[in-house]
Amino acid sequence: MSEQYDVVVLGAGPGGYVSAIRAAQLGLKTAIVEKKWLGGVCLNVGCIPSKALLKNADLAETLRERTKEFGISFENLQLDYSVAVKRSRQVSDRLTKGVGFLMKKNKIDVLMGAGKITAPGTIVVTDEKGAAQEVKTKNIIVATGAQSTVPPVWKIDGEKVLTYTEAILQTKRPASAVIIGAGAIGVEFSTIWNSYGTDVTIVEMLPQILPLEDPEASAELAKAYKKRGIKLLTSTKVESIETTETGVKVKVSGADGEQVLEAEQAMVAIGFRPNSKGFGLEEVGVKLDQRGFVEVDDAMRTNVPGIYAIGDVTGKLLLAHVASAMGMVAAESIAGAHTVKLDYRMMPRAVYSHPQVASFGYTEQQAKDAGYEIKVGRFNFIANGKSLGLGESAGWAKIISDAKYGEILGAVLVGPDVSELLPELVLAQRMELTAEEIARTVHAHPTLSEVVMEAAHGVEGLPIHM
Repeated sequence: MSEQYDVVVLGAGPGGYVSAIRAAQLGLKTAIVEKKWLGGVCLNVGCIPSKALLKNADLAETLRERTKEFGISFENLQLDYSVAVKRSRQVSDRLTKGVGFLMKKNKIDVLMGAGKITAPGTIVVTDEKGAAQEVKTKNIIVATGAQSTVPPVWKIDGEKVLTYTEAILQTKRPASAVIIGAGAIGVEFSTIWNSYGTDVTIVEMLPQILPLEDPEASAELAKAYKKRGIKLLTSTKVESIETTETGVKVKVSGADGEQVLEAEQAMVAIGFRPNSKGFGLEEVGVKLDQRGFVEVDDAMRTNVPGIYAIGDVTGKLLLAHVASAMGMVAAESIAGAHTVKLDYRMMPRAVYSHPQVASFGYTEQQAKDAGYEIKVGRFNFIANGKSLGLGESAGWAKIISDAKYGEILGAVLVGPDVSELLPELVLAQRMELTAEEIARTVHAHPTLSEVVMEAAHGVEGLPIHM
């Protein structure tokens, strides 16, 4: 059986399913191919279930450590981690079913199976029973994502040595854990497990946790983590991981020499590699970079006519919302509709640790290195009434501005729910507003957003409440 489509999307994650919907909205006959999960890693074993677990973790940490502060007392507190995981699966399942509904609503054919490009315009889809179907299409959007990077000598067994996939699905938390890698996944799982009482040690090869973030933000989070009892070993290399009858032994080396960390589990979260092998990309001539990521232009076109690529497999910025934005551009480019050029530096980034870290654009040092003369406005949550009322007063907001023209170059925020405060700044930058215009925008009181307003006043050295 052969079917002719305008667009076939390979992969149904946040990039793939969004591009399929946008293509269908633009009148293109569309199909989507997915081997395992509608919604991809993000909805099933990534950003969505982890946020449900983080909500449970917030409650657990409050009940375990902060009841006296809130005037709450009880005896024999019981925290059932398996129920937290069950709730996270329910959240995930609901959204996954929602993606299925959206496919039907937009008349997108869903082809479950492993897809492989056999020629430009041709994909063979093989289902779990081995039955193959050839699909013809004018355009292909590759949205195959990425997977955890694990050195071959570290054996993932899913019980004692894990990646985020096994960690997010297991219903029993470890009593102790070594988390290798202090990026977003590493620090978020540290928050979750520590909140339930797990003895957590983070090992990071680079000098700071959240290595890609503003050093000041990383230092603020490190201070909060040390206060929570999370042990941080930065500038530390993992030499080996050995499983034992009771758990793992992780040999590390750093400034103080070698030491062996013993724990019930080790979780590897050191980065991602693209899912670019096994899909026929190289066979049809699609150009990959030295790391295996697919090279694309501003319209998401590869070097092969009719083949586009979006999301993590391109290596641009491995975030779900960036994949979605790229998916829309790809669909609009195919349809000949109005679209935009994405600025990856100005994309919002968020880490859902406790406290949260959110940022976009240049850090102070990056702006200086780029030749800008800058002004920096900063305001601390300790002076914000809403954060004090919430009992979440750690952290601050910082806005980096071009001293000459007032252009907003970037921002970094550390504190309660700062991921929700970031869009105002991203929008302001995109619309070419200045910090003064943010400062003069009246913000409701009392709100956390007033910290952004005060930081904007601070760019000119005139915060009101500090």
